[in-house]
Amino acid sequence: MTPLANPATPPARPRPAGRWRTRFAAPLGVALALVAGATTAVDAAPLADNPYERGPAPTTSSIEASRGSFATATTTVSGLSVTGFGGGTIYYPTSTAQGTFGAVAVAPGFTAYQSSMAWLGPRLASQGFVVFTIDTNTTLDQPDSRGRQLLAALDYLTERSSVRSRIDSSRLGVIGHSMGGGGTLEAARSRPTLQAAIPLTGWNLTTNWSGNRVPTLVVGAQSDTIAPVGSHSIPFYNSLPSTLDKAYLELRGASHFAPNTANTTIAKYTISWLKRFIDNDTRYEQFLCPIPSTNLQISAFRGNCPHS
Repeated sequence: MTPLANPATPPARPRPAGRWRTRFAAPLGVALALVAGATTAVDAAPLADNPYERGPAPTTSSIEASRGSFATATTTVSGLSVTGFGGGTIYYPTSTAQGTFGAVAVAPGFTAYQSSMAWLGPRLASQGFVVFTIDTNTTLDQPDSRGRQLLAALDYLTERSSVRSRIDSSRLGVIGHSMGGGGTLEAARSRPTLQAAIPLTGWNLTTNWSGNRVPTLVVGAQSDTIAPVGSHSIPFYNSLPSTLDKAYLELRGASHFAPNTANTTIAKYTISWLKRFIDNDTRYEQFLCPIPSTNLQISAFRGNCPHS
């Protein structure tokens, strides 16, 4: 297979405005107050908080729940009406009272359809994301093709879909299972402006992703015999740059097909990763740093903390 193009010098990943505000809002407010002749810093009107935060302050219960705080709806996209991928289902929050949302495209694995990942759609959408679970052009498509299809799906979401006005096109991510997981790494390498990538028990014969610049959560399964972690997920994670925001989650005793049914551990850390890097919502940092301990559900968790 021919991998997607890997730019020799990928552009730096843009930081959302929320990070600028978080780091510089207070000193700028003080400076403006002094220029205006204010005598104390408290006289300065505070600038807005992170504009990408959506929903109430998170708790362990809220990110482990089967549904979040947003009511959701769905719309079906026929494969006959699109090019570059096989259609799918869009899950989205019904209210835009809090503003637009980040969006993610989700690809299935080898021989599978979007239905294999359908559980994740409403679960993520109810937390404040637009989610597109897609069918691929054929069920036999390889990771490089699935990567291109994930990007085509994101382009459709932001440019032509009926929910495009609900989406902030600068805050996008990709998720995939098995060969779809391998496709997320391909998509991230091809489009470094993405904000998050999550390969779930990913499969890809390429194991060097040192050129990737997208914050990546690699999820492996301890008992996976189809994409064993020793030859897939762990090398994926290890090859990502040490300077990149990255993490490796290994599901204790789980098989390759763990992502195909509702899984609280997958959902909990997927939500936290998307919130942290697509929404720049530091309220979710607590679930990622310090590194979670191993337990009955997690056989390994690695990462670099604190996140940039």
